[in-house]
Amino acid sequence: MKNDYKEILQKYAAAELDALTEEEYQELKAAEMADMQSYVDAITTSKVPEVMYRIGRAVPELKYLLESSAGIWGDKVLYHQIMPGDKDYTEFTYSEVLRDVRGLGTALLGLGLKGAHIGIIGANCYEWAESYWAVTGGVGVVVPLDKELSKEELETLCDMGDLDAVICCQNKYYEIFKDIKASGRTGLRYVIGVNKESHESEADGLYSWNLLRSEGTAKVENGDRSFLDARVRASDMVSILFTSGTTGVSKGVMLSHRNLCTDILIAQTYLEVCPEDIFFSVLPIHHTYECTCTMLEGCFMGASMAFCRGLKYITKDMQAVRPTFLLAVPLIYEKFYNTIQKTLKKQGQDKLVNTLFAINNVTSKVGINVAKPIAKKIMAQFGGRIDMFIAGGARVDPKVLAFFRSMGIPCLQGYGLTETSPMVALNPDQWKYMRNESAGKLFQFTECKIVDKDEDGNGEICFRGPMVMLGYYKNPEATAACMENGWFHTGDIGYLDKDNYIYITGRRKNVIIAANGKNVFPEELEEKICRSPYVEECMVWADENNEDRMLRGIYVTLRPDMENVRETLGDKAEDESAVLALISSEIDRLNAVWPDWKRVKHIVLKRGEFNKTTGMKIRRFVEENKLAD
Repeated sequence: MKNDYKEILQKYAAAELDALTEEEYQELKAAEMADMQSYVDAITTSKVPEVMYRIGRAVPELKYLLESSAGIWGDKVLYHQIMPGDKDYTEFTYSEVLRDVRGLGTALLGLGLKGAHIGIIGANCYEWAESYWAVTGGVGVVVPLDKELSKEELETLCDMGDLDAVICCQNKYYEIFKDIKASGRTGLRYVIGVNKESHESEADGLYSWNLLRSEGTAKVENGDRSFLDARVRASDMVSILFTSGTTGVSKGVMLSHRNLCTDILIAQTYLEVCPEDIFFSVLPIHHTYECTCTMLEGCFMGASMAFCRGLKYITKDMQAVRPTFLLAVPLIYEKFYNTIQKTLKKQGQDKLVNTLFAINNVTSKVGINVAKPIAKKIMAQFGGRIDMFIAGGARVDPKVLAFFRSMGIPCLQGYGLTETSPMVALNPDQWKYMRNESAGKLFQFTECKIVDKDEDGNGEICFRGPMVMLGYYKNPEATAACMENGWFHTGDIGYLDKDNYIYITGRRKNVIIAANGKNVFPEELEEKICRSPYVEECMVWADENNEDRMLRGIYVTLRPDMENVRETLGDKAEDESAVLALISSEIDRLNAVWPDWKRVKHIVLKRGEFNKTTGMKIRRFVEENKLAD
């Protein structure tokens, strides 16, 4: 088997699973296990110094992932959630979750949903997670849906994704999908509501999630093994994730069990995750970043996952559950940083603390943490047990990373895309391997190449490896446009250093072509501009074709940080011209060190929020984001 598992995988790659004999199916499963074990063995013997943690196990697909984890950590808590009306967290063990997943999966199969595409929509919660495990554990293909989309957009995705059923974690989504189903414009057959006490109308396909789960559990207890014995193939599509990027064009990313399982196996080699850890879930769980790197990774390593009730409850919920891990986008960490700095400044301690942290950067290298007392006080607002901050989704200001590291908390930057399951690079968690400016060290078993390099060595970043997607659902043209001989062309611009660390400088589709033909990466300028204490956030764009030559050039639309502006300007902070003059002085300071073709020529002040994706990225294609309020 050790030498011929690849031939066996190829032999059964397109076979009808239910048509295989039990002997043939077990041969396939053994080959899948051998395939994953080959990665585990390679990790165990790896000579790469950054590969520090080698405790992963061979897990070919998601059904086996949950079952094996429950077998190892059965009585340990998997999920923490504050139930409606409660003040404290309720705990759900691995064994309880597996029991409930088996009940729900059995019920879904009983509805005739074998092989179906099933959507899940709603706020982060254990019901969302259990539904995901049930669908992927032998029912069909899961389609996580963005809860911030409009009814019209959800109906479009329902049709694009060929959804047969949707599980709704809150009543408002249940009502939306009832209407979508009733319209008859999609193939939707079932709408399942988590908060429904009873089936509203079985004839109309309107079901209660809780009741279905209870009915399915009773079936399992009475000997129904339809879900327990359900067959899955590691190479099969298990998820369709619709991208919600800044261009506004959604594509359905097809991921397989193998894509996801190899990604979580490789990721844990750079990062120590223990069964004692608690991941704090705050990012939208329908995104592959949160789903793979928090939910799947945590379960794989025997850790727990605590659901946050929403952004306004972050501090309160973190203090209640006292998590050790937080994965978030840069905006969240930057808000943490700015809040801490403002508090220290009000207390007159900002210079003292920042100086102490700078000293600690030196003393910590010889094992002396002089900042520990102050860091402990600051981190109490996050529960007091945080061991790791991980940032992804966009570039992070290096000063933010350095600040938290100065407190003794590793703050790591990673890189990936939905199309890569998502992680392909991560800064290892040991200080000597962390690089503030880098998006991360390339994962083992992953190839990276840079194509179409410019004179500075920047080019499009491409990847090939086991975590790269199967393609875009029902969109061969889009698949062909970004895939070439197994290489996924990311659209990101950057470079790879001699140690295989990746550096991102911008997005190909966002590149501004200056009048002299030079490339300007708006992300690079935005990062520098946002370092100003007077800038909350910004978007750089260009208008090189305006009929009025005076209006051509690079623009920045920005939201001022009014708290800092008021500290500086006092009563003049309400004078738009005074605010503009203050911001202009900051832009002039940056322009002085930039070449003329890269300089910002126009400033647009925006007081209201930018239109953003649920991943908290500013939508560049939305015209309102360029304009003042």
